[in-house]
Amino acid sequence: MPNLYIARQPIYDSGLNVIAYGLLYHNDDQNHAEFSGAPKTTYMAVNALLEIGLGNLLGRGHQAFISVAPPFLLDIYPMPFPKQQVVLELPENIVIDEEVIAACRRLAITGHTIALDNFVYRDALKPLLEIIHIAKIDVLMLGMEETRRQVEALKPFKIKLLAEKIESYEVLEQCKALGFEYFQGYFLARPNLIKPQRAPGIRLTALRTLSILQDPQAEIKDIEAIISQDVALSYKLLRYINSVSTSLTIKVDSIHQALIIAGTECIRLWSTLIVLSDISEKPHEIMTIALVRAKMCELLAEKVQLNKGFLFTIGLFSTLDALMDQPLQKILAHLPLSETTNDALLNYKGKAGEVLRAVLAYEEGVEMEEIKQLGLPLGTLSEAYLQAIQWADNNIRSLAPHPV
Repeated sequence: MPNLYIARQPIYDSGLNVIAYGLLYHNDDQNHAEFSGAPKTTYMAVNALLEIGLGNLLGRGHQAFISVAPPFLLDIYPMPFPKQQVVLELPENIVIDEEVIAACRRLAITGHTIALDNFVYRDALKPLLEIIHIAKIDVLMLGMEETRRQVEALKPFKIKLLAEKIESYEVLEQCKALGFEYFQGYFLARPNLIKPQRAPGIRLTALRTLSILQDPQAEIKDIEAIISQDVALSYKLLRYINSVSTSLTIKVDSIHQALIIAGTECIRLWSTLIVLSDISEKPHEIMTIALVRAKMCELLAEKVQLNKGFLFTIGLFSTLDALMDQPLQKILAHLPLSETTNDALLNYKGKAGEVLRAVLAYEEGVEMEEIKQLGLPLGTLSEAYLQAIQWADNNIRSLAPHPV
């Protein structure tokens, strides 16, 4: 994928279940990633998505919001994806003329879903509002008062509302109250500091367990000891191993046996997933975000000559504030981590901190200069990101059919 880098951003329903992903495109002519509808970028993105496989980027059962340039909309270039798999997103700067309106009507009749990005009401949009299915409103740019006026303007039309660029849980709740059905933004990856906290003792114990599980220097006996001390974790882990290991002829009934049969790395990962799910009441997607970050950091470790386990931990622990709804500095104060680790997580110091900063920049599609400062080709980060998504989705899915 020369000159093009793709990231995904979750779109949630009111229950915070992921129903789709918005795809961000970037090429070397741009300084930041965006939901671009430029013809060149759309053409490059479509070719890249065909190469990657849309299903590999989306996971099962999710749609992709794809910003489309006029040549695709007008069927000069056909969109080569099933209509059930994509939402065609009209960029805000598209010229609304009779040809575009006719094209949208034709697409809607044939079963395509159409969204209008960065909606701001104007009379010229009226014919289009009779056709499209979803209006995306940038609540960060407009503010809540103007957002309320835009919602009022849309009430005569049968259009679902998507609030984009939600940065906090407070704004999320305000948007729900206004009648939005879909939500997009980075609120889930940030702590909800006004939410009642769980018992701190339980969380501290879980954090200490995580710190040992993710310590690259931990020996097998240390991992066995920390898991065995937690009766609930031991029970859930053994139940999971016995439920998925259909090829085993014997029942695994001890953590020591599990470590020998499944291997240390598998036990580390499964135990980590169980602990994270226990300490957080957040939706499933925050676990995916945590694992994508961790794996992407790990995949970049060799490129910057750092320990893979160390960078995996840096990526994973970067989400602890969102998982536990507490400031990261407060959480890290309770963990026996090195100064190097804390500096990377809190201040992006050292090479590990630079990797984490680049991973976060890629995830959020901010200025590409922050990514380039790492000194790696953008294509290297893009490849690591796509591999991390597939790895995280596969591991989350493998755990899902076997409740813990």
